[in-house]
Amino acid sequence: MAKKKSKLKVAQEEAQAAVNKTNEKIEELGGLTATLYSELTNIQEAFDAIRNVPSEKKLQYEELKQIRLNWKQQAEKIEKDYKGAAVKNAGAGAAGAGVGVAVVTMGPTVAMGVATTFGVASTGTAISTLSGAAATNAALAWLGGGALAAGGGGMAAGEAFLALAGPIGWAIAGVALLTSGILMWKSLSDKKHIEDVFTLISKRDVTSYDLAIVELNERIARIDDESSKLRDANDEIRSFGLDYNTMSEAQQYALGSYVNLMSSSTQLLVNPILGLLPKYTEADFEEFASQETDENKTKWYSEFKLLIVSLANFLYKIDLNERDKKLLWKSLRKNKKMLKSLGVSKKDFGIEIIDTVIEALNYKYTPCEAI
Repeated sequence: MAKKKSKLKVAQEEAQAAVNKTNEKIEELGGLTATLYSELTNIQEAFDAIRNVPSEKKLQYEELKQIRLNWKQQAEKIEKDYKGAAVKNAGAGAAGAGVGVAVVTMGPTVAMGVATTFGVASTGTAISTLSGAAATNAALAWLGGGALAAGGGGMAAGEAFLALAGPIGWAIAGVALLTSGILMWKSLSDKKHIEDVFTLISKRDVTSYDLAIVELNERIARIDDESSKLRDANDEIRSFGLDYNTMSEAQQYALGSYVNLMSSSTQLLVNPILGLLPKYTEADFEEFASQETDENKTKWYSEFKLLIVSLANFLYKIDLNERDKKLLWKSLRKNKKMLKSLGVSKKDFGIEIIDTVIEALNYKYTPCEAI
């Protein structure tokens, strides 16, 4: 007779299923964003062929063109860096392990989906909500999370993992990696207590992913619709002729509306999926730390910033009492894999780390919202 699965095991499996579903949607999103990019390029070429377009209109669609090119370059960088990381980590047998859908052999389409998922600003740099980290690092954290959970160093280790500093990497790799610390508990009561904490984290992540999947579906539907509109607009523009001055007033008005269509469509490429962004960022922590006047404490904040930000996302909306806090701290402190992946020693991982995480969350959110 098969052994009954624990609540934690069931919750972990549900979280992994949600991760896999999310990856499928990201890949689907990538295929449609590739089509959208192609349609935007086609309509751009139609505009470029028209003479005497007013400078303000021309400037507007030239700016949109640059935003799209930045997005494309970001997608190409994500693909390149992922492949490089996969080759580098192949020896550890970790590359892509446990990631789910076919992102292991990432191609241009998946890279485009990931670029859109994590967002690219008009400057080509990662949006501020990614804590100033490059979107490619967020992608590596996402794609490499399964590798870390599977027991390898993987792409999730080191800077790529910490750069995300959000629920993405922790949801995939965090609970699977951190729950190995449960095994050290001899007291069944303590073990059950900490298992309950990790179960809550997994259930929270399932809810987060389910909402993100809804958002991904909405984005997919909008991109499909806008691609169709762009295709029709492109055909109409090419029937207007090649000189703006000889076009009718209605045709000139239509061109203006199509520039607006290009603008809204471009935003669908570069705006992130909000449900997959970190709930707590480096900027949030820096605001919290700025209130500190003690020079030594400020230095300590700086040294452990990324660790605290990561744990703040890990413990977002998780209510910890004193017993929870101490059991969690001891579990993490004795987890060699976790400490190594976060680049912190057992000696440095004091209880004050957890205390600061709770303080930082309470500073940003009201107590009922934060933990």
